[in-house]
Amino acid sequence: MSKTTLPQAMRCIETTDVKGAQALTIGERPVPIPATGEVLIKVAAAGINRPDVLQRDGLYPAPPGASDILGLEAAGEIVALGEGVSDLTIGDRVTALLSGGGYAEYATAHTGACLPIPQGLSLIEAASLPETYFTVWSNLFDRAHLRSGESLLVHGGTSGIGTTAIQMARRLGVRVITTAGSREKCQACLDLGAEMAVNYREDDFVPLAREFGSDKGVDVILDMVGGDYVARNIKSLAPDGRLVNIAFLQGSKVELDLMAVMLKRLTLTGSTLRARDTGFKAAIAQNLKKTVWPLLESGAIKPVVHRTFALENASEAHRLMESSAHIGKIVLTTDETGR
Repeated sequence: MSKTTLPQAMRCIETTDVKGAQALTIGERPVPIPATGEVLIKVAAAGINRPDVLQRDGLYPAPPGASDILGLEAAGEIVALGEGVSDLTIGDRVTALLSGGGYAEYATAHTGACLPIPQGLSLIEAASLPETYFTVWSNLFDRAHLRSGESLLVHGGTSGIGTTAIQMARRLGVRVITTAGSREKCQACLDLGAEMAVNYREDDFVPLAREFGSDKGVDVILDMVGGDYVARNIKSLAPDGRLVNIAFLQGSKVELDLMAVMLKRLTLTGSTLRARDTGFKAAIAQNLKKTVWPLLESGAIKPVVHRTFALENASEAHRLMESSAHIGKIVLTTDETGR
């Protein structure tokens, strides 16, 4: 293993047995050693995502072999190389999709899940990219085959996933309608490029989505809500439409009349990303580098970072995540240079 001089221990966020954000405490662990095909990153910033909250409460365990430390994305500088690494070097600044371990001063990542920091972006902005960008690309463009000229309904438009999906789809020629929970959030969605934003506390999105899709419905829906949204989504889809679920905040057990699925030739699908193999993630990374990274570097797409917190204040960051008061991503920083 090639490396610079490294400390033996690092600060990280540990989880206790209690439930809720108070479970997060600052602790100390040995600095991890990169395995074959991996690099060690000195973390400047790490993004916070909904799966972190689920893992914190014991509802989303880390896959076999992954770090049990929370954190699915991070940005920083490579400080050590595992065996067989030749495409990255010590000193490279990268942002990486992780299987775990981001809430720490050092984290390992497979080289295929690492991407260069887009020119013009800070480490904080770069840390907000991987989990949402990999997820949106994989589900909308690979799984749902979303194409230029089609229409897309994005639920939760001001979440990290939502702000990413709106911008990425619009810049790739897709018409976007979205839902959000306040007038302020709806305006934020419009500012990001959505053509229509529905305040779900005031209006029913179903007839508006059908109208948006020329009275036939929209072509694709990206949903993380689940529950009674599933049946309403089916009503909102055009013939040959595709519904993609990436989470079920209101529950995954639903009662459906599937006749509309058959009559409209609908596709209901979904996926999780964390447990997929390194080759799958590397393929997404290359698509992002080719198609989306130039849009980030030109400023056509901009990361939306709502607020940063110091690593030791991770519990406060989780409380903000659970409040849903944020617009965009919440990011942890490990030192002053990362902030």
